[in-house]
Amino acid sequence: MRGRPGTKALPLAGARAVGGPIPLGLAAAFFALALGGWLAASLALLWAAPDLAAGNPLAPHAVLATHLVALGFLPFAVTGASFHLLPVMLRNDVRRPRALAVVPALLAGGFLVAPGVAWHRPALLWPGAALLGAGASIVVLQVLALVVHAPRGRTLVASRIGVSLSAAHVLVAFALGAAVFDRGYRPVAGLTVDRSLLVHLHLAALGWLTLLIVAVGRTLGPMLAAAPTARPRTLPRDELLLTGGLWLLVAGLGMPERALALAGGAVVVLALRLFGSLVVRVGRTTRLPVEAPLAHMLAGVAFLVQAAALGFAMETGAVGGRVGVVAYVVLLLLGFAAGTTLGHVGKLLSLSLWVWWPPGPRPKQEELYPRRLWLVEAACFAAGAEVVAAGALATSTAAVRAGAALLVASATLAAAGAWLTWSRRASRGAGSRARSRPRARSAG
Repeated sequence: MRGRPGTKALPLAGARAVGGPIPLGLAAAFFALALGGWLAASLALLWAAPDLAAGNPLAPHAVLATHLVALGFLPFAVTGASFHLLPVMLRNDVRRPRALAVVPALLAGGFLVAPGVAWHRPALLWPGAALLGAGASIVVLQVLALVVHAPRGRTLVASRIGVSLSAAHVLVAFALGAAVFDRGYRPVAGLTVDRSLLVHLHLAALGWLTLLIVAVGRTLGPMLAAAPTARPRTLPRDELLLTGGLWLLVAGLGMPERALALAGGAVVVLALRLFGSLVVRVGRTTRLPVEAPLAHMLAGVAFLVQAAALGFAMETGAVGGRVGVVAYVVLLLLGFAAGTTLGHVGKLLSLSLWVWWPPGPRPKQEELYPRRLWLVEAACFAAGAEVVAAGALATSTAAVRAGAALLVASATLAAAGAWLTWSRRASRGAGSRARSRPRARSAG
C-alpha cells in the first residue's frame, strides 16, 4: 500500500498495519448518515413515549423508533467503523473499494423499511428492503474477503471467527425479519409472532452487534484508552462462548423451552462477563482522560447487567407482559449496542481525518476531537436510556418522554461534535488534499 510522501498511517499499538482504512470522504458519509438516523430515531422515541409506557412494543410509533435505531443508525455506523478498523486489524486492504462507494445509498433503504414495517406499507418496505439487502450483501462480502485474505500464522488483533460469525448473523436476522413481515405477522415455521420477533431481536442485538463489539472491542478499547491490551489468545473463546449461548437462547425462545432459554442466557452472560471485566479494567488503568468511547462502553456494561437481570426475571415469571420486553429492548439494543457504537463515531471520524491528513505537520488528536462535548453527549445518552427503561417498567409516559428528550439532546450533541471535527478539517486547510492514500508503517 503506497501513499504520497509525508503521509502517516494510524498507529496501532503492537501491530504492523499492512491494511488501510477507507477514504475520509466515504467514512464521513457513513458517519453523517448514521448520526442523521440516530437523530430521527431519538425523535421517533419521543413520539412513541405513550406506546412504550403502555407496554405496546408493536404499536406503529414504537416499531418505527426501533427500526430507525436498527436500520437508520446502526448499519451506517457499524459499516463506517468496520471499514476504518478491520483492514488495519486484519492486515489487508478492502478488495473492491469502489463497490463500497454505492453502499451508503443502498443502506439508505433502511429509511424506507422502518416506516414500511411500522405502518404495514409493502410499497415502502420491499423496495427499501431490496436496497438494504444489496448494500448489506456488499458489506458482508467485503468483510468476509478481509477475513479470507488476513495473513496466516501471524497475530491479528481482531478474531476472524468472531467477525465472520457476526456477518452471518446479520444476514439471518434480516431474513427472519423479512419472513415475519411477508407472512403478515402470522406464525413463521411454527413460531408465534412474539417468539419470532424475540429471536429476530437476539440474532441482531447479540449475534451481529454484540459479537462484533466483543471481537473488535477487546483491542479497540485498550488502544483508544492507552491502557494495557488484553492477553494474546489462541482461540476466540469469548466469541465462541457468546455464539453458543445465543443459539441455545434462541432455540429456547423458539421452542419455547424455558430451561433451554435460561441455560443459553447464562452462557451469554458468562461470555459477556469476561468482556465486561476487560472494559472495567480498561477504565481503571487508562492513562488518558476518559473519552466518550470508554464512557459509553462502561455505561454499556451497566446496561448489559440490567438487561440480563430483566431477561431472567421475565423468563422466570417475576416480570411479565410486554412492559418488560420494552425495557429489555431499550437496555440491550439501545443502551448497549447502539450506545457503544455511537460512542465511537466521533472518535473514529477524528481518527479518519487524522489518518488522511495531507503531507506536512499534523495536528494532535485532541485538537480534532471535542472530548468534553462528547462526554456530555455520553452522559445525556446514559441518563436518557436509563430513564426510558425505568419509565417503561413503571408505565410512566412522563418518564419515558423525559428520557427520550435526553436522547434527542444526545443526538443533537453527537451531530454537533461531528460537525466541530469536520469544521476543524476545513479550518486547517485539509480540503481536498486529504484524498491522498496513507502509507502503512510500523507503529513502533
